[in-house]
Amino acid sequence: MAAWLALRLVLFAQFRPSAPMSDDLLAFADGLLRDFIAAGWLSLPLVSWLLLMPDASFGAKWHRVLFWSVCLIFWFGQIFLLFVEYFFFDEFRSRFNTVAVDYLQYPKEVFVNIWDSYHVGIVMGVCLALALCWVLATRKLFRAMWERPFARSGMLKATAVTALVVAVIPLLITAATLTGVHDSPLRISGAHVSNDRTLNEIANNGEVAFFAAAWTHNLDYGAFYRTLSKPEGYRRARRLLTEPGCQFVEPGESIRRRIVGDAAKPKLNVVIFLEESFGSEFWGCLGRTNTLTPEMDKLAATEGMLFTNIYASGNRTVRGMEGVLSSFPPMPGESIVKRDLSDNVETVARVLKRDGYSTLFLYGGRGVFDGMRSFAVRNGYERFIEQKHFEHPTFTTIWGVCDEDLYNRSVEEFRELAKTGKPFFATVLSVSNHKPYTYPQGKIPEDPAQQRRENAVKYSDYALGQFFRAARIETFWTNTIFVVVADHGARVYGEQTIPIHSYEIPLLITGPAVIQKPGRVGELGCSLDVGPTVLGLVGRPYETLFFGHDLLRCEAGAGRALFNHNRDIGLLARERLVILGLMASDEFYTGDPKLGEMKPLPHPNDGDRELEQDAEAIFQVADDLYMHQRYRLDPRE
Repeated sequence: MAAWLALRLVLFAQFRPSAPMSDDLLAFADGLLRDFIAAGWLSLPLVSWLLLMPDASFGAKWHRVLFWSVCLIFWFGQIFLLFVEYFFFDEFRSRFNTVAVDYLQYPKEVFVNIWDSYHVGIVMGVCLALALCWVLATRKLFRAMWERPFARSGMLKATAVTALVVAVIPLLITAATLTGVHDSPLRISGAHVSNDRTLNEIANNGEVAFFAAAWTHNLDYGAFYRTLSKPEGYRRARRLLTEPGCQFVEPGESIRRRIVGDAAKPKLNVVIFLEESFGSEFWGCLGRTNTLTPEMDKLAATEGMLFTNIYASGNRTVRGMEGVLSSFPPMPGESIVKRDLSDNVETVARVLKRDGYSTLFLYGGRGVFDGMRSFAVRNGYERFIEQKHFEHPTFTTIWGVCDEDLYNRSVEEFRELAKTGKPFFATVLSVSNHKPYTYPQGKIPEDPAQQRRENAVKYSDYALGQFFRAARIETFWTNTIFVVVADHGARVYGEQTIPIHSYEIPLLITGPAVIQKPGRVGELGCSLDVGPTVLGLVGRPYETLFFGHDLLRCEAGAGRALFNHNRDIGLLARERLVILGLMASDEFYTGDPKLGEMKPLPHPNDGDRELEQDAEAIFQVADDLYMHQRYRLDPRE
């Protein structure tokens, strides 16, 4: 508890939440309770062992060696976790969350990335030294403990009381939380002592937070979140998905609809660049004074359609994939890219494949990561090119080949596809703009040895510029729609439970077939709107289940954005943000997120409650369609 308190003080001093002092005190009080619960659970194996140990063996040499060896290992691990938590908080402004749980599934990429990005050897040495000092100090302080067995009758009563405090109270509190008691001291949705998200994260305990994230990885949506009646949910969802040029195909509990278009229009190729961590904060054309994206700025200014009010639906690549490629809401729990019922769901690739397109996915990394290859090939992509298909890459990191290699291969693939005379749809997912932020020497003035995020962004922009220069001289240039969109922002920051300002992403569409002059579109949208907007530019009729809008066709002011952050989900519309949390909780914010003015709304009005019910409808209908495997038009494959 002392170690966790020290970490909490460091986090508080380093990241300085702008909350009232009363909230600060409440955060530390709430944190101590969470630390006590976690300490109780961690102490339970020790208490159990000592209770079971026979008196004759208690003071034996073998038991002393075993006891202190385990203590050393335990404290090395605990102190190392303190350092890990600090660096994790510095990156994500969060205690251990779903990102930490997800990363443990891919130790090769994650641990090599950590080794390349931090001074792990030095940190481990410091942790081992601190653990050794701790054990030596406790050996000296409690050297007389071996003279009296733990379970001797004189100590039995105290032992029983200790075991009760250590085990039973945390057990009851945790059980109350997991069974849905709203006022349990340990909320599975995390600490909530303030309207400042950072302070709430500081109040939490990292190991409690990790357990909660792992427990709710695959959860029953209806058991944890606010819902409407099923007919009401579908009625609202159909109303929200109505837009000019669409007609519902089926009545009742269905969102299947037909989008008008001209079947005589040429089948334009479509290429979507899904750019790693390429948030709006780096783009000069989106407001940054010292731009890191000169190539994209130039493209937007001379021949691109730039969407200036777009948000990522989550902060993981798989969230970007499900939003951009499947136009599916970011449900709590796993992304559908990783879920087990995703063997036949709607994607842009499916829509275009039904219209006679060839489909291709190019990824610089390993397709096994987050199940990307599995999701792609089961849902409309005929081919999946990944790291192992690059025989002689010029530069690689643990995450995969550099962006230049990926884009050069893309040009080659598109050239061959164009020769077939058949239209093609391709998705290109990059990896260079990711820790450890290294890239080939000599491409940009900045030294890659610095391992700075800003440098990696500049390199990614440079590589994109190289692609477009190469593509201009190819035959496919004149009949292809090119889309550049970020999978998510670079990092999470902000006070709100869902810090949407850090979710701002660029969306740039170019190609002489559809963009005759540069322009800017300010309609509110999110990752889910990319697919419908691009299909609208293609202009051919199709059927869909997508939850997104065509941003070039929807009525002014009708835009919205859907979000996921850890286990919270939200809907932004008309400068109102409603957040739905675990245990049927809700929060409301108001203001212009572009100006950083989203403030808590303690007394929501009827209009805010309507927005809340709209959010409930969208997410519960999405859950119903997915869980019953009805988010598809094709027969089951």
